Amino acid sequence: MINYALALGFIAVSLALLMNLWRLATGPTVMDRVLAVDTMVINTIALIILYGIRESTAVYFESALLMAMFGFISTVAYCRFVLRGDVIE
Repeated sequence: MINYALALGFIAVSLALLMNLWRLATGPTVMDRVLAVDTMVINTIALIILYGIRESTAVYFESALLMAMFGFISTVAYCRFVLRGDVIE
């Protein structure tokens, strides 16, 4: 039963990742593209977590945590660059 749920989760998150890729390619503004990349990071984290559940190991959960921290820092840095023109004051 868990295998069917994991397969459905992989399909749903992969489909969401493809839709975010489409938004990244056709986004009318820069902020739409930033949000698409941020959502792609979240979907990638979800895929890593699903794979960690399927493999029953904790290594993938730690890598998902590192990916989340990297995604947060990069989104904040890019938004500061777009709004102010520099990242470090």
